[in-house]
Amino acid sequence: MEPTELELDDIQSGVLRPRPTPYAATYIGFRIDDRKTGRELMQRVSKVVTSAANPKGPLADVSVSVAVTCKGLEALGVPQESIESLSWEFREGMAARADGLGDFGESAPENWEQPLGSSDLHVVLVVVAPDDQQLEAALDRARETYHNMPGIKAIWRQNCRALETEKEQFGFRDGISHPAVEGSGIPGTNPQEVPFKAGEFVLGYSDEMRGVQSTVPDILGRNGTYVAFRKLQQRVADFRQYLKENSKSVEAEELLAAKMMGRWRSGAPLALCPFHDDPELGADPLRNNDFLFEAEDPAGLKTPSGSHMRRCNPRDAAIAGVARIHRMIRRGTTYGPALPEGVMVDDGIDRGIIFAFVGAFIGRQFEFIQSQWINDGIFIGADHDRDPLCGSHEIDFTIPQKPVRRRLKGIPRFVITRGGEYCFMPGLRALRWLSELDT
Repeated sequence: MEPTELELDDIQSGVLRPRPTPYAATYIGFRIDDRKTGRELMQRVSKVVTSAANPKGPLADVSVSVAVTCKGLEALGVPQESIESLSWEFREGMAARADGLGDFGESAPENWEQPLGSSDLHVVLVVVAPDDQQLEAALDRARETYHNMPGIKAIWRQNCRALETEKEQFGFRDGISHPAVEGSGIPGTNPQEVPFKAGEFVLGYSDEMRGVQSTVPDILGRNGTYVAFRKLQQRVADFRQYLKENSKSVEAEELLAAKMMGRWRSGAPLALCPFHDDPELGADPLRNNDFLFEAEDPAGLKTPSGSHMRRCNPRDAAIAGVARIHRMIRRGTTYGPALPEGVMVDDGIDRGIIFAFVGAFIGRQFEFIQSQWINDGIFIGADHDRDPLCGSHEIDFTIPQKPVRRRLKGIPRFVITRGGEYCFMPGLRALRWLSELDT
């Protein structure tokens, strides 16, 4: 059966289209104090939100997206029957589900940056542009949607960026892997990965298990998706110090970093160059994601099964379960200044990544990967080994090698959760439906 063509003109651009490189972005959080004004905001943003239909002209790489929390839907007066037709993880909210995500101790919700995870966060506006100048121009247009609206209050903002090098704070090239979605016309980055059914990422279409998610009424959910966004602080100095203390040379430090990630910092995958970095390969979008695991590396001698990249996307590797139903679209954007090269002591400046999950199933996509693949190792037969880069606590990591494997125990936590929330990103028609509620 031929895949259904997606209604791209009704799907927000931030759902399917990869971001430009380089780019600047900002996240703005709002509280709705007046229901009528909140609905007017939905009407206004529906006119500035960018659709996933192929844009043309000077604004092709500029996008505005909007997402609403469960508390936001309540503030808008959405009928309870409609809210209950949405995901129960979404209805509970990220803070309520923190323990299962590994968000305890320093990462616990009581330590989150306010108002993240609170009942005050109702709407999140995201603006992305190739540079600061175009971002400010897009922001000027977006501000017209909420300025002079006394019932709407901007309560949080986070500026972030992606450099031309595409590297995040630990120094790794980021944003390499992107799945292809049937009917979108947007290619994925791995030619060996079969395109996914649209329903894995967008409500209203058939998914990999032949199910179709719908809501009450249908217009609320159709062409929408769920977004989990998280502010993650990266302890760069601690990471550098750990590499140094557990390596005998600079070259060994880089190899250890690559084994933990699954790629060299250039983006070159260990699967294709296991013994040395290849920056030219790492920078080549036609080659740097063109590989599988099982055929050439079932034992993880090249790419450890417990490495961050292989955990989050096992591809064809033999694991407990079906990897395809846990695939997700991931966006990562750096915030804060980079720690200068060679500095091994924390300077007290907040830096990290704004992580955004995009998918139709919070539970079996984002939460499953976070709890079962990142914070456990049973699925790869590694007992309770955790992700060496972003595991939650008591992190152990195994590097397969001959004649004797290497075991790293008690790795400190390098990534701390500073806040986040589950949101729903409606289709453009749904935004207008929200604006026309009369209850």
